[in-house]
Amino acid sequence: MRVTQSSQLLPPVQRGPQITVTIDGQPVAAFTGETIAAVLLAEGRRRFRHTLKDGAPRGLFCGMGVCFECLVTVDGEPNLRACLTPVTDGMAIETEAVVRL
Repeated sequence: MRVTQSSQLLPPVQRGPQITVTIDGQPVAAFTGETIAAVLLAEGRRRFRHTLKDGAPRGLFCGMGVCFECLVTVDGEPNLRACLTPVTDGMAIETEAVVRL
């Protein structure tokens, strides 16, 4: 669920135009200007991938591109940071993809 108003004392949240992206093959509504991480979190997804070593779940941690915990595959390109990558219309996002080092 997306926030529409953060406080009654503030104006409603302004968003860009609505677009559609796919997450693991499922179409999802997103808004221009959002990051992949924002869309995943709005969809209730907290786990973006698992580690290769022990399969531990990973998701958004720092939110500013320092930690590499939120790696996803976008349009076939692996290891993109979800917290830094803005969504575009028609983008195909894969979570749980194998992280290639």
